[in-house]
Parts: sequence; C-alpha cells; structure tokens
Amino acid sequence: MTASREIDSTEVPDQPAEAIFVPYTELSEDALRGVLESFVLREGTEYGERDVSLDQKVAQVTRQLQRGEAQIVFDPESETIDIVVTAGSTRASEGRPPVARREKP
Repeated sequence: MTASREIDSTEVPDQPAEAIFVPYTELSEDALRGVLESFVLREGTEYGERDVSLDQKVAQVTRQLQRGEAQIVFDPESETIDIVVTAGSTRASEGRPPVARREKP
C-alpha cells in the first residue's frame, strides 16, 4: 500500500518566488531606519570626494521613497531586502542598474 502525499497548493517547484514590494509607510519608524541604514552602509557606496553623514544619506534615500523614485523590495528566496529605483525614474529609463541613487549633498 502506498501512502499518498497531499499537495500543498502553495508549493510550486522550480519557480522562483516573486519579489515583494514593501510600502515604506507600512514599516515602523525603527524598521524603516534599519532598512535605510543597511542600504546606505553597504560596501561600494560612493558619494564622491565630500563626506556625507549617515543621517544625510538616510534622508536622501527617504526623499526618494517619498517621491516614488525608489521602492523597498523583499526577495523571499534570499530573504533579503533592498531598495530599487522605480520603473519611471530617470535612472531606470537610462538602462542603469536598479539601485536607488545616492543624491549629492
């Protein structure tokens, strides 16, 4: 006698999970700050010759989120969160990588 396994309708083998866009307004103030700080502190961040404070960097990306130029995205496969440029932004239309730009102070 063979045991049959019920198939969970949420299981989809070999299909990558879609990214989940997270409205910044849905995060608590502390959670949003943590996401923003993590994003701006990543290695490879280039702000030019001028020193830009952490608070300034966070404020710049916050303004991009508020203007709809960037969005927070959660990747369920890697369980990571990122901030990406929205499709209608200048950077996206130039074919540049989808990473929120760092404004010049």
